[in-house]
Amino acid sequence: MSDITLAGDGSTSSDPVKKASSPSSSSSSNAKPARLDAEGIKKEISQLNSSPDGLSSATAKSLLEKYGPNAIEAKEDSRWKKLLGYFWGPIPWMIEIAALISLARQDWPDFIVITGLLLYNAAVGFWQDNKAASALAALKKGLALKAHAKRDGKLQTIDAAELVPGDVVTVSGGEILPADLLLIDGAYLSVDQAALTGESLPVSKMVGDSGYSGSIARQGSMTGIVTSTGNNTFFGRTAKLVASAGAKSHAEQAVLRIGDFLIILAAILALILVGTQLYKDIVVQGHWAWSEAGDIAQFVLVLLIASVPVAMPAVMSVTMALGALALSKQKAIVSRLSAIEELAGVDVLCSDKTGTLTQNHLTVDSAIPFDPKTTPDEVILGAALACQPESTDAIDQAVLSALKDKKSLDGFKQVSFTPFDPVNKKTLAVVQDASQKQTSYAKGAPQVIATLCGISETSSDDPRSTAYFGKVSELASHGTRALGVARSDDGGKTWDLLGLLALLDPPRPDAKETIAQARALGLSVKMVTGDDVAIGSEISRQLGLGTHLLVADQVFPKDTDNNHIPIDAARAVEAADGFGRVFPENKYQIVKALQERNHIVAMTGDGVNDAPALKQAECGIAVSGATDAARSAAALILTAPGLSTIVNAIEEARAIFERITSYVYYRIAMTICIMFVVVLSYLVFGVRPLTAIMIVVLALLDDIPIMTIAYDNVKIAKKPVRWDMHRIIIFSSLMGLMALAQSFGLVLISMYWMNNAELMHVFALDLSHLQTMLFLQLAAGGHLLLFVVRNRNSVFKPPFPSLPLLLAVIGTQIVAVFICAFGIFVPAISWELIGVVWVYVLVWMVIIDIVKLIYFSVVDKREKQSENLTKAIA
Repeated sequence: MSDITLAGDGSTSSDPVKKASSPSSSSSSNAKPARLDAEGIKKEISQLNSSPDGLSSATAKSLLEKYGPNAIEAKEDSRWKKLLGYFWGPIPWMIEIAALISLARQDWPDFIVITGLLLYNAAVGFWQDNKAASALAALKKGLALKAHAKRDGKLQTIDAAELVPGDVVTVSGGEILPADLLLIDGAYLSVDQAALTGESLPVSKMVGDSGYSGSIARQGSMTGIVTSTGNNTFFGRTAKLVASAGAKSHAEQAVLRIGDFLIILAAILALILVGTQLYKDIVVQGHWAWSEAGDIAQFVLVLLIASVPVAMPAVMSVTMALGALALSKQKAIVSRLSAIEELAGVDVLCSDKTGTLTQNHLTVDSAIPFDPKTTPDEVILGAALACQPESTDAIDQAVLSALKDKKSLDGFKQVSFTPFDPVNKKTLAVVQDASQKQTSYAKGAPQVIATLCGISETSSDDPRSTAYFGKVSELASHGTRALGVARSDDGGKTWDLLGLLALLDPPRPDAKETIAQARALGLSVKMVTGDDVAIGSEISRQLGLGTHLLVADQVFPKDTDNNHIPIDAARAVEAADGFGRVFPENKYQIVKALQERNHIVAMTGDGVNDAPALKQAECGIAVSGATDAARSAAALILTAPGLSTIVNAIEEARAIFERITSYVYYRIAMTICIMFVVVLSYLVFGVRPLTAIMIVVLALLDDIPIMTIAYDNVKIAKKPVRWDMHRIIIFSSLMGLMALAQSFGLVLISMYWMNNAELMHVFALDLSHLQTMLFLQLAAGGHLLLFVVRNRNSVFKPPFPSLPLLLAVIGTQIVAVFICAFGIFVPAISWELIGVVWVYVLVWMVIIDIVKLIYFSVVDKREKQSENLTKAIA
């Protein structure tokens, strides 16, 4: 028995939809397809220019040329084009210009370091982009490799890729359906299409029904005519959605905007520098020589290296990679690094029901006897006797598992058994007990069992009818599948009603708690299921999700543009608790609708049908046991069952996000500081306080150890966090100006010292000393600035830096001190000057920390006033 009816409607489980008839159609209707009658089947065969005997080889060959092979074909950019794309854009341009200038001037250390970072950034991005190709490859594995088709009136085994619309094929239990079919002959076929539609049970097919490419035949055998092949199949359209899905991550957008901000700033400063130099050369000094162009180019090179955060993409990637390692210990494998920061900002979690929120294991929820002398255990025993002992059918296994005493079947011998079929909708078994007495048992659709027992649904005077169908309606209202059970002691002439079994795919034990935890983290959780709304609503109620579930095809009209969701549909999606009768296009549309409402979306799933939505979502999550297609499309793959891992992953992701934003604050602030101190020193004093190699070494000293920020101690946010560029730029600029005051203050003091004869008599100081002192101040002050910006509290309050980060900073500062003391890459300075610089930066750390606390105090006060005003208006 492969399917039963939902209590109260007498119909089988809802089928997914596809456009049958037109093989060239690329879109599908979202209405439930009606079963075609004999006339409809004839019309369909005629439209396909075929017959029940199939096609001739010549016709099949011409159709193959017309429609192409029965295979998934998705147009994607070549790998070379994708690779070159990582060298195109504002930040790559600036890095490339800096590399070209250093090459022209033969500054080999600068050229090697800058080019190495550029190549590393491109390699990381290119590796991530290849995930889409993996998703399509996994989808293709799901297609049948061979097919049994009638060609020239004979049944032949051919490659599935050679099938064309109009081919007549046979499909038997255990085989994958090779294309979209209209079933035209045969008694019965049970098809498992859960991976395509999310339905929790195999679907019973009859003549006139449709079958879908990629689904698996479990029982029976039927003949069908091919209606669609390749990309035009239900399966193929899912693959096309996977190929086209995907959104640029918020981290990528943030890096681009940060780069734009710094580049514009650098361009303005470069114009000021060049203009000032030309004014001095032409107007003040009255002459110009091309040899001086090299000096200007070198100065612009210094500014470019200082302005472009060449290491930012690399540090962010490595930081997220270290975070991915931490997530792997939480049983969550990251397949796309950007998913880490996306997961931190997720505010809507779309969760597939079957196998994700539920156990994907049908169980007997309760037994309801309808005979005063019958106990619930006897109802279950009667249903078990109407099963085949070794059956792999989901319902039979649920019934047999419900037996309290498995040995209770030992006293019976099965004499005969009539399996379930979609016409009779019941199973019959004749069993013999130890006294040789034979008894018949039946189980099946409630309406069929009622008729068998002489109970009429339309009889209002029969108390049995009222009680029985009242209970059936009650179970239906709770979304529970009902199974009727009856017994006959006279060889099937008369039947006695034993009762009903309520069948349910129960929620996972940890699902309710996990959902509560997700909500505590500020997430809205929405159920997405291919089952009927009634079933979804009951599970949703049990899990505390709410019962406002919508029918997906009523939200999205069949002509909905997947890339432009109507505003009314988007608002309905935003307000709903979940969705029933969802098709692959709908899952994709749900994610798109939420994204258009400015939500960051996580989508969980395990089947082929989930792949497009998993790839489109900012964070697609393939749950434990997911198909290869779902795993390849997802950004996060769970290796442990249940959803509790997601909550752990979200908390870990938010911690990683805090670490990344701390680095971004620090990097922007230091970049602003270095650019302005170079320009101001030149404009005010006519000196170049840093050389190009100093800035390159600074970049290495600052950023390589900072990768250990992935292990830093942070305070995890209670709400979703996302990139707020307005706040990032303002706070980073404020910290950058404070760092500039610190650095330029050192230049001022040094220039004053060098122009004061009495001070120079005490200790001689020259421009080379100033450059090294400023180099050390930027190296030490930069890391101390990181300690200031890494949390909103005072630098002297927890959370304190982690041991790996602290050791990395200490080690870096020791290296910086030795570089300055022994004159490696920079002019050497005395230990006394090194000590002076360190006292100077420590004092400034306290000053900057106080400014930070004042800033956040003002910001928090304004936010609280804004929230109170919003509440008052509401």
